[in-house]
Amino acid sequence: MQDVEEHAPPQDPGDAERGACRPETPGPTQEDKSSPEDPPPLLSVTGLIDTGNDVSKPSNEIGMNHDFHRGEKVLPPSSLEGKAKETMHNAFWDHLKEQLSATPPDFSCALELLKEIKEILLSLLLPRQNRLRSEIEEALDSGFLKQEAERGALNVLRLSKYITSMMTLLCAPVRDEAVQNLDSITDSARLLRGIFQVLGLMRRDMMTYTIQSRQPHPQEHSIQHERARFQERLSKQPGLLDHTTKWLSRAAADLSTRPPACPDAPDPSGVACPSPNEAASSPEPLSPTMVLSQAFLNLLLWDPDNREFPETLLRDRARLQELEAQLRRSTVLASVLLVASSFSGSVLFGSPRFVDRLKRRTKALLEEFDSRPEEAMLTVSEQVSQEIHQSLRNMGLAALSSDSTASLMGQLQDIALKESCVRSVIDQRIHLFLRCCLVLGVQRSLLDLPGGLTLIEAELAELGQKFVNLTHHNQQVFGPYYTEILKTLLPPSQAPPTEVESL
Repeated sequence: MQDVEEHAPPQDPGDAERGACRPETPGPTQEDKSSPEDPPPLLSVTGLIDTGNDVSKPSNEIGMNHDFHRGEKVLPPSSLEGKAKETMHNAFWDHLKEQLSATPPDFSCALELLKEIKEILLSLLLPRQNRLRSEIEEALDSGFLKQEAERGALNVLRLSKYITSMMTLLCAPVRDEAVQNLDSITDSARLLRGIFQVLGLMRRDMMTYTIQSRQPHPQEHSIQHERARFQERLSKQPGLLDHTTKWLSRAAADLSTRPPACPDAPDPSGVACPSPNEAASSPEPLSPTMVLSQAFLNLLLWDPDNREFPETLLRDRARLQELEAQLRRSTVLASVLLVASSFSGSVLFGSPRFVDRLKRRTKALLEEFDSRPEEAMLTVSEQVSQEIHQSLRNMGLAALSSDSTASLMGQLQDIALKESCVRSVIDQRIHLFLRCCLVLGVQRSLLDLPGGLTLIEAELAELGQKFVNLTHHNQQVFGPYYTEILKTLLPPSQAPPTEVESL
């Protein structure tokens, strides 16, 4: 991944009166501002970080997506404002580099930057983090740093490394990679620039957290508002819930009968197909929660040609289609890894580096799977075979025989078929995982993943959280309507009033 600096978008200048750090040469005046020799005006230190002014976001998006973090406001590079801000930013950082490269070094701008960084780090702390607060205050004490600078002993690179280590403790998981990328930067000016960009993201994340922590009442208002608008439409269109009723009825019918099992066949991957005898056990009585969970899972298998999409989920249809695509990619990826592991066993798959490399390359090759599954899996089979052969050779182990290689590639290419036994089993297990997520939550469901899914734990965690957030929000808004429909679908013995009302 490229350095953070290369992707840093232009930021707002901010308040130019506070903590401004400028070169000794004054900026252009009104009379001589057209002179090409004069440097462009520089930004204030605080202008280097833009926390963003637009906090508007659809209320159902924030309420539904607990992992929501605000993105950056990026101006078009071709716009006049974008070019001006980019010029100002580049001028600032170029001037800092000149100061630090001078003999002896000039630390005036660096001191202002370190002072601002200290304030930002302290602003990211929670009230109870007193030990970290004291540590930051001591390590970045302005008086001490000024004395070090006057003696010419200020080690900017060492301080920057300390700052990145502190950022690692304070950043949200979504920023881990960005902070880690800073470790590879050895130039002090470039490292400070990267630190400021990532600190801007961390400040946004903290603002998002603050908004969400103070949001119960606005979120409740959003739920009531969305429900009221739907009720207005329902009053004018009495049949507005017809498709929703069919959707729930179909889910109840699905739960009454087991899905057809995959035909018994030898499976070199070690995954046994479901046995028809599994359906012999007495079925659990249906409950509203079971029916609603099954109904939401059915949405991930929705036929695009079926126009009877439930009315209560029309606003979420695009998100559900994205989840369905993510589910399919995860199923194929897990299937590939499962087949590959059956031919290399713990020798190669005991190496996290090998597994990570194989996952990354397989993911890249699967980008064309939706449009050209057979061609994509042919390429995947060739790549996986090559990776296994090369890794076995590097470890001094015997390569796969020609028969084993042919069998490996054949099984991988079979994954392109929906009726592939390995793919069917993996698909069923991912659906089981998602069902558990709706009942137990994502984190508890990850503790006991079905066989074949452990290698895609990160992908499942993301998929499960998105699915739970969507279903939870939809259930909060339309729960009363689902309750009334389910009362008519389930016998009283299977749908106790207390449970129905708790939806």
